[in-house]
Amino acid sequence: MSVTLISSPLQGFTDYRFRNAVNHHFGGIDTYYAPYIRLNGRMLIKAIYERDLALKNNQKIDVIPQVMTCKPDEFLFVTKYVQSLGYKELNWNLGCPYPMVTNRGMGSGMIASPDKIEEVLDLVHSETDIVVSMKMRMGYESPDEILKAFPVLAKYPLKNIAIHARIGAQLYEGGVDLDAFQRCIDASPHTLYYNGDITSVQVFRTMQNRFPSITHWMLGRGLIADPFLPMMIKNDTTEYPENRIELFSKFHDRLFSEYEQKLSGEKHVIMKMLSFWRYFALSFTDPDRIIKKIKKTKTFEAYDQVIHDLFKRERKMETKLVY
Repeated sequence: MSVTLISSPLQGFTDYRFRNAVNHHFGGIDTYYAPYIRLNGRMLIKAIYERDLALKNNQKIDVIPQVMTCKPDEFLFVTKYVQSLGYKELNWNLGCPYPMVTNRGMGSGMIASPDKIEEVLDLVHSETDIVVSMKMRMGYESPDEILKAFPVLAKYPLKNIAIHARIGAQLYEGGVDLDAFQRCIDASPHTLYYNGDITSVQVFRTMQNRFPSITHWMLGRGLIADPFLPMMIKNDTTEYPENRIELFSKFHDRLFSEYEQKLSGEKHVIMKMLSFWRYFALSFTDPDRIIKKIKKTKTFEAYDQVIHDLFKRERKMETKLVY
């Protein structure tokens, strides 16, 4: 069975800089979902979204824009915007678990309101020809919420529904609910994608055996923590390339250079890289020590020395790592 791998959108991480760097240095991802567009009540596309979706910044990768809203007019506005750029598909985020979103009836906080979901989908399907896909949790308070929403979703020709196998109230705590995901497979007529805690080749194999009908798999935090993972899954291997540190170093340096050009001041760039290292470090020896050292750096010189020493130490310790 063929495997399609998709990058799940993570706000603040998976922008076009990260997407292009992953694609250039590692590959393995077939499609990238861009982090969501949010209007906050104003019919205005922010410059950060314009840059992220500009075709010139996404020339060698397949990208699908995403919107997060609970309002039909906002969905329609974003639809027309992405279509003006040449995009044919718009993904709707009903998965974000954070209270600042869910308390406003958006993200996973909207799943328990099928009538509001229908209002949005009815407008966009009646007034545009955009292809709509969904990114959902299984609910906010209960995994049964999505089951109650399925009859509404079944009325529309959705391309797919990507389901993160948690409820919103969990945030990212606790385990995924695989039994609840199986109930989604049994109940939905749509093509489902699986998302949630694919952090290694072995975990992927376990999930694939558990859900043989699923052909599309989303990698979120697992991709950031280990950008080698997609190609390893595609190649069905648990072995890293022999020049793992060299490849990762080039990837890291590209990201650093990109954010150095974007952000103002050494502190902001280092803080941005620290946010990535909270994930990157999980694929290295003694991740807590790495984070502590980076936190102490105040200048590019100090940061560079920490990273240089880390890569030097890892090269010495480097063996063919197996999950």
